[in-house]
Amino acid sequence: MTAAPHQQVPDLDDAIAALRAARAAWRREDGGRHSVAHFPSRIEVERAIGDLVVALFPGRLGGYAGDSAGEDRFVAAALRRALTILQRQVESEFAYWQEESAQAFDPGQSAMIVRLFVGELGAIRELVDADVRAAFLGDPAARSADEILICYPGIVAMLHHRIAHALYNLGAPIVARIVSELANTRTGIDIHPGATIGRGVFIDHGTGVVIGETAIVGDRVQIYQHVTLGARSPLGVTDMSVRERLARHPIVEDDVVIYAGATILGRVTIGRGATIGGNVWLLEDVPPDSVVAQPTAVNLKGDAATQLHETLRGRSA
Repeated sequence: MTAAPHQQVPDLDDAIAALRAARAAWRREDGGRHSVAHFPSRIEVERAIGDLVVALFPGRLGGYAGDSAGEDRFVAAALRRALTILQRQVESEFAYWQEESAQAFDPGQSAMIVRLFVGELGAIRELVDADVRAAFLGDPAARSADEILICYPGIVAMLHHRIAHALYNLGAPIVARIVSELANTRTGIDIHPGATIGRGVFIDHGTGVVIGETAIVGDRVQIYQHVTLGARSPLGVTDMSVRERLARHPIVEDDVVIYAGATILGRVTIGRGATIGGNVWLLEDVPPDSVVAQPTAVNLKGDAATQLHETLRGRSA
C-alpha cells in the first residue's frame, strides 16, 4: 500500500501577524483594564460543582454506599474540596474587578462569601428535593425520584441554578454565571443566576428554555421546552429607566403552567393559576386563572389538503 504523501504545514506567519493585530486592537479598545489571568476558571468551577453535587446527594449522585457515620465523613471531604476551589475562584473574580474599584476589596471578602454560602447548603438541598417531588407529580412517565434526579435535564438545570443563585446573591456573579453556563451546556436550559425561582418548579423536557436575570417565578410552576421569559429590548438599544433596567423580565405567579414554545417578554405578570398555551407570544399581563391560547390548527381536507401536499413536495397541484 502506498504511503500517503507528506502534508506540508502551511506558512503561518501571516495568520500569526493577523491574530497579533486583532489582539492589540481589542486591548486598545478595552483599555487594558482586566487581566484574563484573574478571570475565574470554568474548569475549576466545574470541579467545585462536581464535589458540591456529591455533598448534596452523596448516595444518588456521589456513589456513596456505606453507613450514616461514614456518609458524613464522605460529605465533609467533598465539601472541603469544593469550598477550597470555590474560594480561590471567588478570589479570582475580585482580582479581575479590582482595577474597576476605587478601593481595594477586603482581603477576607471571598472567605466570607464562601462561609455564608455554606450556610445556604441545607436550604439548597431542600429546594432541589421540592423540585424533584414536583417533577414526580407532574410527569406520569416518571418511575422514581431517583430517576428524576439522575436523568431529568430540568432537575440538573434547577440544581445548578439553586447553587448559582446563592452565589449570585452573595456577591460572586461571575462564578455564579459560570455555574449556570455549565448547566446550559449540558441541558440546553439557560437560567440566569439572578432569576428568582420559587419552590417545586418543574421544567419538563426543557431544551431551549430561557429565563432572564430579573425574572421572578413563583411556587409550583410548570414550564415546558422552548419557553422564553425574556426582556423586550437589549440594553443600549433604547433608553431605559433604572426600574426598567432592574425589572426587565416577567413575573410568573404560583401554580402557572406555560406550554412549549411560549414567549413572554418584558415586566408583565402572569397571574396565579393561569395557563399559557403553546407558541403564545405575550407582551401584556395575564389575569389569574386565565387560559391564553393560539387558535387551533386547521385540518385541511379535499382540494386544499391535496394542494398543500403537492406544494410541500415541490409540485404543482
